[in-house]
Amino acid sequence: MAEIDDKLPDMNRDKFPETDKDRIAFQQILEGDHSVFSIQTVIIPPGRPSELTADILLKFYCDYIEHFTCGLIRIEETPECIEFRLVGTTLTLIKFAPRVTEEAGPIQKTTLRISGGLLVQPKECDRGQLDFMIEAVASGTRATLKLSDYCPLILGSSQPSIARRWLYRLTQAYLHKIVTLRFLAMVYRKMTGKRLTKNAIRIAVRQGKDT
Repeated sequence: MAEIDDKLPDMNRDKFPETDKDRIAFQQILEGDHSVFSIQTVIIPPGRPSELTADILLKFYCDYIEHFTCGLIRIEETPECIEFRLVGTTLTLIKFAPRVTEEAGPIQKTTLRISGGLLVQPKECDRGQLDFMIEAVASGTRATLKLSDYCPLILGSSQPSIARRWLYRLTQAYLHKIVTLRFLAMVYRKMTGKRLTKNAIRIAVRQGKDT
């Protein structure tokens, strides 16, 4: 894997351990303050991945969420925000500030900063972000989704009870993992015309409690 130049902006301070190419690697934890850190990444071999950008990865994700939920969740983007909404209602599950796309060296990143929504703790709406990253590496193109500093409403606070932690793990955390792993498998198939044949592998990028 190509190392990230220390002189680059903090586009990705999380370093990935060596993993097999053509295999999804992931970690999903609660950090010390019980905020969520979740990352899923896959290396796509050379070829069509050159067409893949961080903004295109975000578009693929939005389309996939609507497809996966059979249209129950609609994603609306305006100059002011991006909202994941329940179809036919005014309920916003999660709200993001306008996308910000950066590029430095081999890394391109599109960031959605959390700004509100029913799934976010009301006092923590000013933190958390969802990143879509594309990185050129020696063996191809690394596509990554990263959710960090997210404070789910279901946990209640920075000191959730054991019951709340288990409820989060068995519901929202489980769904997020399934969706993101299947999404990256779909991106891989779309870019290569082939299905992934290896199981996803858990990696350790940050320290925390597995969810």
